[in-house]
Amino acid sequence: MEKNITWSVYIITNKPNGVLYIGESKRLKKRIYQHKNKVHPSTFSARYNLNKLVYFENYDTESDAKLREVQLKKWNRAWKIELIEKLNPNWLDLYDNL
Repeated sequence: MEKNITWSVYIITNKPNGVLYIGESKRLKKRIYQHKNKVHPSTFSARYNLNKLVYFENYDTESDAKLREVQLKKWNRAWKIELIEKLNPNWLDLYDNL
């Protein structure tokens, strides 16, 4: 078992108030790199050029991250935007600070 693994739930977009994608990963930097470079070109994020990490939360367990991902995906758009803007009001790409 790997030590100090942090699971993350994240939101990516292409521009402020643009299309939103919510995902989870145990290697957030690697996963966002994949989104940015369209490693999987037929995916939703590649089709919509979703390449800016605008929000993320970290969890100690995969199950906690998956529960939060499912919860956020059920939220309406306004709640998601409010969540992003509370911590990232300028919709900055957080990738370089990971």
